[in-house]
Amino acid sequence: MITLLGIPWDRSSSFQRGAADAPPRIRAALRSASSNSFNERGDDVLAADVSVDAGDLALPGDPADARKAIEDGVRAIVGTGGSPLLLGGDHSITYPIVRAFHDRDALTVVHFDAHGDLYDEFEGDRFSHACPFARVMEERLAARLIQIGIRTLTPHQRGQAERFGSEIFGAGRWRDAIPVLSSLRGPLYVSLDLDVLEPMLAPGLSHPEPGGLAVRDVLDALSALRAPVVGADVVEYNPRNDLRDLTARVAAKFVKELIGLMR
Repeated sequence: MITLLGIPWDRSSSFQRGAADAPPRIRAALRSASSNSFNERGDDVLAADVSVDAGDLALPGDPADARKAIEDGVRAIVGTGGSPLLLGGDHSITYPIVRAFHDRDALTVVHFDAHGDLYDEFEGDRFSHACPFARVMEERLAARLIQIGIRTLTPHQRGQAERFGSEIFGAGRWRDAIPVLSSLRGPLYVSLDLDVLEPMLAPGLSHPEPGGLAVRDVLDALSALRAPVVGADVVEYNPRNDLRDLTARVAAKFVKELIGLMR
């Protein structure tokens, strides 16, 4: 069973807070009467035999305790044979989420983002939302890291990418990732940061980076996946910056299509 779980956390964010407010806004868009509950595969994503909504995880204020609560909450889903689809929240949540899979076969992580999120530390915080994939890779929680849409790498992050063997397909060559994605073998974990998109298509972002992908570009890349997707997250939606809930609707669209991939 695919289990939706909100992770209302943004205390590891730099520059702006607000992503903690995202889960209920994504749910509202998912259930909005302006559309219906079907994805492009034809699944009714809100049907009882397709997905279940576990609500939002209650998180303590201390970051270390919050990471443990996230890891434990996701492990509870995975331990009962469920497939977690997490509604963030800032991108720091991906590290404890992936830790919850550590006793299973090594994951391949497919990461959509404007940013590499590979800093060893950012503003003195090794668990910042700018660092999750450094933690994932140094702990060998993933066998491969494939990053799509990246367009802001610093020299430090380039060095980190080389160190960890990250396979990067920048925003200008995202199509080159299609044959790689279609050849992957499972299990896969998909981490989708909404700022992979061109900002004018998703105004509700804390770190808008011009030159991004279109919504359909991301959907086409996702549709290339053939291997089992055992978990996913949609992160970094900031409702405080949104206009007419446009970004919430984009996030809900990605949730719908990820559910199709995870079935």
